[in-house]
Amino acid sequence: MPIVAIVGRPNVGKSSLFNRIIGREGPTIKAIVDGVPGVTRDLLYGEAEWRGKSFYVVDTGGILGEQTEFSAGIEASVRRALTECDVAVMVVDGAVGVTGADEAVADLLRRWGRAKAGGGGNKTPPVVVAVNKIDDPTHEPRAAEAYKLGLGEVYPVSATHALGIYDLMDAVCSILSEQEGEQASNEDLATASPTVCAAIVGRPNVGKSSLLNRLLGSERALVSPIAGTTRDPVDTSAVLDGRNFRLIDTAGLRRKSRMDSDVEYYSFVRALSAIDRADVALLVMDGPCSDFDKKIAARVAEKGRGIVLAVNKWDAVAKANKNGDAMLKKIREEMPFMTWAPVLFVSALSGRGVNKIAGAVLRVFENRRRRIPTATLNRLMRDMMAFDRLPSDKRGRALKISYCVQSGVEPPTFVFFVNDPDIVDAAFENHVIKELRSLAAALEGDADGQGGFSGSPVRVFWREKGEKGA
Repeated sequence: MPIVAIVGRPNVGKSSLFNRIIGREGPTIKAIVDGVPGVTRDLLYGEAEWRGKSFYVVDTGGILGEQTEFSAGIEASVRRALTECDVAVMVVDGAVGVTGADEAVADLLRRWGRAKAGGGGNKTPPVVVAVNKIDDPTHEPRAAEAYKLGLGEVYPVSATHALGIYDLMDAVCSILSEQEGEQASNEDLATASPTVCAAIVGRPNVGKSSLLNRLLGSERALVSPIAGTTRDPVDTSAVLDGRNFRLIDTAGLRRKSRMDSDVEYYSFVRALSAIDRADVALLVMDGPCSDFDKKIAARVAEKGRGIVLAVNKWDAVAKANKNGDAMLKKIREEMPFMTWAPVLFVSALSGRGVNKIAGAVLRVFENRRRRIPTATLNRLMRDMMAFDRLPSDKRGRALKISYCVQSGVEPPTFVFFVNDPDIVDAAFENHVIKELRSLAAALEGDADGQGGFSGSPVRVFWREKGEKGA
């Protein structure tokens, strides 16, 4: 699809306009909006549609304003966004007027627009100017000052109150229509395999953004040794191992008591939301798992998402045959509730083991959708009743299992119909889940331990036989 980039100096309302265009407001706003300049640092992609035309919108960090430790990285990411986009929307703050920084941004866009127009044979530079914060029609004369930027037509808008958005988007889509012959067709997407959505999560500064860049083979996410560099979830589409992936780089997760700003709290909420909308979470650690790593893993399992554990910075570990075995043993001991999760040892810096990530995530994605035939399940049930010691209550009544079914997938969910659900204890339920995992692996002829329901939580429910709605 065509790509529309939103650019400008810091704090002119780019993220607010991005949210307005993609139509996600309230608690589902994708880009963090705050009055403090420099909140957005990475490129944020969202899908939009206007008058039947679909396209991507890219929110970029503010450039050519006050210099910070992130300025060089943000400007480089904006230039990358311009190299791939088809139309640029420059945002100006109508309440402040045109500044020297705005003129510097306009100069950058004029040079980019001339190159883009020349390369595509289009005489009109694909740039549109949006003067934001024109919150009342009586304020529209303020927008006239932006004509001196020399970028053509100017559109007064209010991203907060949705004023002027129709005219702005009509202008953007008019340029896209002129370029339509150069855009790739979307018809093949309808028959493509399901997209695998993977969220890259973990504590701050464990190398999540570096790992994303290594997977993509490009510097898509801003990387810095400063913890908390990533704030918004960064969605990126890619083809890995022949499959469509949507990779979500998230802000580092840490305890609420250690958060020192509203922006960090919003980043935390967005990261948790990214887990909720992902199929699989790639939990990145930089060594033995911490207590908070355990909490993140528990959150993933609670939400029914798949999980792959990735120990990053493995290049810093001395090369010895038993180091990996020792680390794996330590992780299994410290996370006994995650014995079913595959573990990878990788290095975003050197690339070691990174080529295994896509395959591992894809296997977990497929394992979450796996089913066991009902006839096979009931053979398992009969075996348990014949050979296993079933629990009993205080009165000596033993558990009796009538039959079982797999009621759902994503994650695999099973319902056992019994004489009394209260008789079932945690130990027996864990035993049943272990048997279900072994059965699923055996059905596949699994030899490497990665089949069956590996990487996916398994849910079991107990219902009294004849219970309504069961």
